[in-house]
Order: sequence, then structure tokens, then C-alpha cells
Amino acid sequence: MLAFHLQSALKDLDDLIAISQQDIEDIKVAQHESQFERIGLKEDKIKSFEHRKAMIDHEISKLMCSHPEHDMATLLNDDEQASLQQLKVRLAELSDVNKKYAKMVLSVGTFYNTLLERVIPTEMEGYDRVTSKNASFLKVRV
Repeated sequence: MLAFHLQSALKDLDDLIAISQQDIEDIKVAQHESQFERIGLKEDKIKSFEHRKAMIDHEISKLMCSHPEHDMATLLNDDEQASLQQLKVRLAELSDVNKKYAKMVLSVGTFYNTLLERVIPTEMEGYDRVTSKNASFLKVRV
């Protein structure tokens, strides 16, 4: 059962990595709608991975409780240990891909916020940001 949960978790991580890489490619060419369409899929994959991870934790805990005299390395077979190692590697890869994507999202967000501020200037009134009195959408110069 542990091997099944490990393989399922690896599949979920592979899918998450692929989705994040596609998001990076789409943000480069400003295809934002396709990124928004994948949000639900990404959330489902994250929930699935979290469930699989909980099941892995449960299975390992069950093994450890039933054989307290052994350490984990002796309780798991070679395939299970290799899958756990792959899980670590893929989690690190997902982290790297998500950091790259987050930097791009931050840059694009800053660009759009700066552009919006130039088109519609705002001022702070206490803790609220309000449209400036001299904001206009169009200035005509003759």
C-alpha cells in the first residue's frame, strides 16, 4: 500500500511541475487566461498530493509502531526507499519552479500596478487609497 501511495504522490508532483512550467511559458507570452483556467486543476492536484502524503505518513507510522525495534531504513524495501528519495528530489524541483514563477508573477504584477497608477493616480486618505482629484483618463493637448 505504501508503494502505491508513493507512486501516486510522485505522479501528482510531476503534474504540478508540468502545470507550473506551462504557467511560466504562458506568462512569458502574456496568456493569462490559460493560467487562470488551470488554477482549479492545480488546487485539485495539491489536495491530492496532500492526501497522498498523509497516507504515506500513516503507512510509515503504522510500520514503525508495529516494529519499534527496527529503524525506518530496514522496514522499507529498496523500491520504497528509492521512491521516498525521488519524492524529495521532485519536491525540491517543484519548489525551484514555483520560485521562478513567483518572481515572474511579481514582476508582471508590479508592471500592471505601476501602469494603473499612471493612468489613474491615487492618494492615501488615512489607510484608504482613493482616486486623486486630478485623475483623468485622457488628456488632450493642442
